[in-house]
Amino acid sequence: MDADFKNPLSDSVHNKINELLRKFLILGGMPEVVSAYVENNDLLLCQRILDDLVISLRSDFSKYKEKAPTLQISAVFDSVAAQMGRKFVYSNVSADYSHRLLKEGLELLKMSGLVIPVIHSAANGIPLGAEIDIKKQKMLLLDTGIYQRLLGLPLNQNLISDLLVSDDFSLINKGSIAELFAGLEIIKSFSCYEQKSLYYWHRENKNSNAEVDFIVQIGKDIIPIEVKSNSKGSMQSMRIFLEDKKSPFGIRTSLENFGELPDIKIIPLYALGQTLC
Repeated sequence: MDADFKNPLSDSVHNKINELLRKFLILGGMPEVVSAYVENNDLLLCQRILDDLVISLRSDFSKYKEKAPTLQISAVFDSVAAQMGRKFVYSNVSADYSHRLLKEGLELLKMSGLVIPVIHSAANGIPLGAEIDIKKQKMLLLDTGIYQRLLGLPLNQNLISDLLVSDDFSLINKGSIAELFAGLEIIKSFSCYEQKSLYYWHRENKNSNAEVDFIVQIGKDIIPIEVKSNSKGSMQSMRIFLEDKKSPFGIRTSLENFGELPDIKIIPLYALGQTLC
């Protein structure tokens, strides 16, 4: 079914896809979880399988104990979930480990593919990796289902049912689940023959700060992407970026249907990866 910014999907189709998206955010994409849901159609069972997967991941940390203590890696893993959506700060992890030890633990998680960095770029030109600040990084986890379990989504059928019909991701982990999903979809849009990084932009100003969740290169252009947990919210940071970097347009992604604003393309969260492809 074709749809674009001038020809959005019908409301019934759009709402059905959003319903499936919300279910995916709770389940995630781990093969064992997806298989169990297909066979049993039981969300609570899948949450218990996710808990078992988290336990298995933690047990695997012991393989790296010669490079970093197991508890240290586990503490970093938990903190990545807790700090999702904002700059990762080592001092927020634990007071029991030095900055160097925590950094080693984080690097091991990155190398294993469990954690994906989103690096700050000045975005003054291409390639985006030419002007990065590695001291400013946000961290994403590999899976939305595992993220929900690490933050302790209650095993409650009524609560899960409410989440499946909510039109506001800010009710779930303050909307950071939407940013995680968007980051994973951007990665999927990259060529499988290239290893690319994720980037974001942040301007610290005495009078006003501005931050764009993701920036991507499309052809010769640098395009900002703002992730919204609902259809509301200011686009001030996007406007600042567009004016400062002379980008031709920006992308807003949320639970909204396809649409357009002046200089901004609106893409449903579920269609972000495919549209970027």
